[in-house]
Amino acid sequence: MAMKYRAFAWNFLLLGLVFLADQWTKQMAIDGLSNPTRLIEVTPFLNFLLAWNSGVSFGLFQDNAPWVMIAVTAAITIGFLIWMWRTRDRVLGIALALVVGGAVGNLVDRLRHGAVTDFIDMHAYGYHWPVFNLADAAITIGAVLLLIDSVFGGKKSS
Repeated sequence: MAMKYRAFAWNFLLLGLVFLADQWTKQMAIDGLSNPTRLIEVTPFLNFLLAWNSGVSFGLFQDNAPWVMIAVTAAITIGFLIWMWRTRDRVLGIALALVVGGAVGNLVDRLRHGAVTDFIDMHAYGYHWPVFNLADAAITIGAVLLLIDSVFGGKKSS
């Protein structure tokens, strides 16, 4: 039982680090890219550009009531946090910590600003990927790990 608590503590620490890094970089983006609004070209395929996303991933559902987005995000986050508490699997715990840390980062943005702060603009050959942030990257990496774990992880005890 002590191992379960220790694994959860490490996963919770990772969750916290994801959240703090996300909030710090978002504040840096707000401070550095607004007033005046500007774009910083980092590489030929990467810019920093401040954008506000009132919807979900890729700007979908921007017309929904903000409280609906907050409630749905909070409910899913709580469910994943409970799942993280119950798991003993290392990869699954890390994946859930990344997803929850990112989700909490974006949830805090919705509560503070009414929208999520995005600032990473990747592009190639005239195509721009939707602007995103570290929370989105953590959620994506966590989701990929969840998928890999579900396909290749084998039978596990929860």
